[in-house]
Amino acid sequence: MLKIHFGRKQRNCEGISRRNVLQVSGAGLGALALPGLQGSRALAGQTPQPARKTSVVWLWLNGGPTQIETFDPQMNAPVEFRSVSGEVKTKLPGVTVGGHFGGLAQVADRMAFVRSFEVPTSSHRLGAFWLNTGHAQADDRPSLGSIASRALGPNHPETGMPTYVQMGRVGFGEYANAMTGPSWLGKACGPFTPEGSARENMTLNVELPRLDNRRALLNQLDQFRREADANGVMDGIDGFNQQALNLILGSAPQAFDVKQEDPALVAEYGEGLGESMLAARRLCEAGCGFVCVSYQGWDMHGAIEKNMDRRGPEVDRAVSAFVRDIYQRGLDENILLVVSGEFGRTPRINKKAGRDHWGGLSTLALSGGGLQMGQVVGESTPRAEAVKSGRVTPQDLMATVFHVLGIPQAIHFDEPGGRPVPMLSGGRPIDGLV
Repeated sequence: MLKIHFGRKQRNCEGISRRNVLQVSGAGLGALALPGLQGSRALAGQTPQPARKTSVVWLWLNGGPTQIETFDPQMNAPVEFRSVSGEVKTKLPGVTVGGHFGGLAQVADRMAFVRSFEVPTSSHRLGAFWLNTGHAQADDRPSLGSIASRALGPNHPETGMPTYVQMGRVGFGEYANAMTGPSWLGKACGPFTPEGSARENMTLNVELPRLDNRRALLNQLDQFRREADANGVMDGIDGFNQQALNLILGSAPQAFDVKQEDPALVAEYGEGLGESMLAARRLCEAGCGFVCVSYQGWDMHGAIEKNMDRRGPEVDRAVSAFVRDIYQRGLDENILLVVSGEFGRTPRINKKAGRDHWGGLSTLALSGGGLQMGQVVGESTPRAEAVKSGRVTPQDLMATVFHVLGIPQAIHFDEPGGRPVPMLSGGRPIDGLV
């Protein structure tokens, strides 16, 4: 059985797990349940895609990370505005980051810190929608990962790896993961969530000859069903079944197993978030196009110093290890890392020694992706209250991701009613990075 640990405090996702796509048990090809005809139609007529060479890993700091204690310390501001955890010098002349991020300071020449990222809301729900879809809350807007899945194909053509993988919960309560789904693109473009029984269903527990026999039987049943289905939907279902088989028979299951890595490298990444980030790198190597890793605990309305003591070091260790790893492996042209959340935090410390919601300035850092690293993009005001120059928007960030993945900026898909809908409304790749 394939086992992977994504951190002690991670909850199961509520996104599309695809556990019902295909189940292979010792008793045979037990159940073949498709995620609805809509998902099947989304695949019907889709042409095969070339093997991907680029991927995106999006580290989502759920709750809204503080821009001041992370990458914009503002130690010259009045005490109630400056970083409560101090600062540390980076490899970049005159550039500092928050005091918990000594590891990132050592790889700053391989990163870009955006100090002018503005999100047009201070709402958890709306901020998560803006970052994941490029729009305010709207049920008819597919997520960035789902757009990638539709544009690039839902599985890698050689390894069977899903294009879109999500680890951990994005958002809170009843709207958790509402902004990471495919909307009308269909369930086939939703995220694969490698947790719980979904991992078990990736394990092949039947000999290949027996599987071939059952596949032949399934083909006969499908032929019978096609005679009763004149609308062409079965063609899409056939393609979806093949993707599920490719997932199990390809190299995807092994990619999730971080224990295949050198123990020294596993230790360098650390537990919890580190395991997720290491898994993300392995998934990208196996052909995944978009990996969302969510790390909880960033809604720091009180005791921000204590909370940063808990969260900061784990992010620093995992992300700095990831950056070193992709550069040492020569993957920095192929993998883009994005670190962000739904908004920033208030510049002034509140009465509970925390920071409240603030959309006027937000946290954003990037590494790799063939972009120009070793720089600070944009500038904030002296108290990290607002953008001073070089404003970057969620649409600009989406356009940058499109650029890295090779998705046309003007790409559009037809909604169920036949109306063409552009996936990117405004925005352009971030100046200075491309």
